[in-house]
Amino acid sequence: MSLNRAEQMVFDYVQGHPDEKRHWHDKVSAISVRARDPHEAAMELEGELWRYYEERSAVASPFREVAQREGLRRISLRNLAEYLLRVWAPVKAKKRAEGEAPWRPYA
Repeated sequence: MSLNRAEQMVFDYVQGHPDEKRHWHDKVSAISVRARDPHEAAMELEGELWRYYEERSAVASPFREVAQREGLRRISLRNLAEYLLRVWAPVKAKKRAEGEAPWRPYA
């Protein structure tokens, strides 16, 4: 999966700040648990990431410099949202249909 420049900047910033990383890890997990499906989770998380990007653009480098140079226009952060859900969200076990036998690879 490739990230656009804004997504990569958010990811690098979060990775470089342990408190931010912990906050986002918890947020990703919470969104994943309450969402009905992965698409809903990604949409919700993408909105949260955009709000974070806007907030950081007022106070933190490198966001502030990019916003000053390019303006603060809406950028898709969907790939980053999907990536974070994939690596940080708890895996949900699929429920078997009633009467379905468990999968056995060597039966």
